[in-house]
Amino acid sequence: MSRGFRDLRVFQLAYHVVMRVFQESKCFPSDERYSLTDQIRRSSRSVTSNIAEGYRKRQYPAAFCSKLADADGEVAETMVWLDYARDCGYWSPALVQELFAGYEEVGRMLGGMISHPEKFAP
Repeated sequence: MSRGFRDLRVFQLAYHVVMRVFQESKCFPSDERYSLTDQIRRSSRSVTSNIAEGYRKRQYPAAFCSKLADADGEVAETMVWLDYARDCGYWSPALVQELFAGYEEVGRMLGGMISHPEKFAP
């Protein structure tokens, strides 16, 4: 039985990375609660929500691609927040590199979907 967008490998990978960001961000100092913590969690979660929204619009290729492009933009924003987490000394370079690798793969997968929306048409 199909679970829709949850069956997409890109969604599964993005969700996995998002949950890792969530768990790891619990160690941020309390004075980062309304800045770095909120921002990195918001942008990372937006990746998966845009994938889900796009999947529901896949019968309209332009709308589908637009939502996937939004997801890819959120990937880029999240990667900037990862830089801050590393450079502020909250996360190790190894952890950030691991998360970067996940987001780079998500970005590649989104790029492939944007290039070939017909493969996802209902």
